[in-house]
Amino acid sequence: MLVTLLVVLTVSASLLLGAAWGIFGTLHKRKEGFLIALAGGALLLSVVSELIEPAIRESSVYMAMAGVLAGAAVFAAVDYWIDEKWGPESGGGLLAAITLDGVPENLALGVALIGAKPLEVAALAGSIFLSNLPEAAGGARQMAQGERSKWRIMGLWAATAALLSAAALAGNLLLESASPHLLAFIRCFAAGAVVASLATEVFPQAYREDRHWTGIATAMGVVLAFLLSELARG
Repeated sequence: MLVTLLVVLTVSASLLLGAAWGIFGTLHKRKEGFLIALAGGALLLSVVSELIEPAIRESSVYMAMAGVLAGAAVFAAVDYWIDEKWGPESGGGLLAAITLDGVPENLALGVALIGAKPLEVAALAGSIFLSNLPEAAGGARQMAQGERSKWRIMGLWAATAALLSAAALAGNLLLESASPHLLAFIRCFAAGAVVASLATEVFPQAYREDRHWTGIATAMGVVLAFLLSELARG
C-alpha cells in the first residue's frame, strides 16, 4: 500500500508542479513544445507496452480493441463538447481534457500496481509524470492570462490532482478481485483516451510551439520510455 501511495502522489504532484511552472515560471515556447513532444512520445510507447500488450495477454485482442476504440470515442466526443463550450485554445478546455484522459489513465495505473513490484510500473508512472508536467504548465498559463486569481487556478489544478489520485487508489483497492477481462478493458479504455488526447491536444500543441523539432523530440521520448521499461524489467 505504501508503494501505491508513493507512486500515486508522485504522478499527481506533476500536475501541481506543472501548474506552478505555468503560472509563476517562464519558459521559451520552443523549449516548452520540445518537452511536450518528448513527454508525448514517452507516453505513446508506455500505453502500448504497459497497458495494451498486458491486456491482450491477460484477456484477448478483441477486448483490447474494444477498450481502445471506446476510450478514443469517448475522449473525442467530450473533447468536441469542450471545444464548443470553452474553445480549442482555452486553458479550461485543456484542464478538462487532462481530467478526462487522466481518470481512466490513473484507474489503469492503480490496476497495474496490483501485485506489482515498484519497478514494474516505473515506465508507465514516469511517462504519465512527464506528460502531465508540460500539459499542466500550458493549461495553467492559458488560464492565468485571463482575469482569474493565480491561487484560484492553482486550487483548480490541486482539485484535479486529488481527483486523479482518488481514481488511482480506487483502481488499486476496488478492482483487486475483478475479472481479467474487466481489467483489460479498463486498461485499454485508458490507452484509447490517452492516444486520442495525444493526437488532438498534445502533438498539435507541440508542433505549433516547436515546429520541426517535434518529430525528433517525440522519437527521443519513445527511446526514453523504452529505456525506462527495460530498466524496470531488468
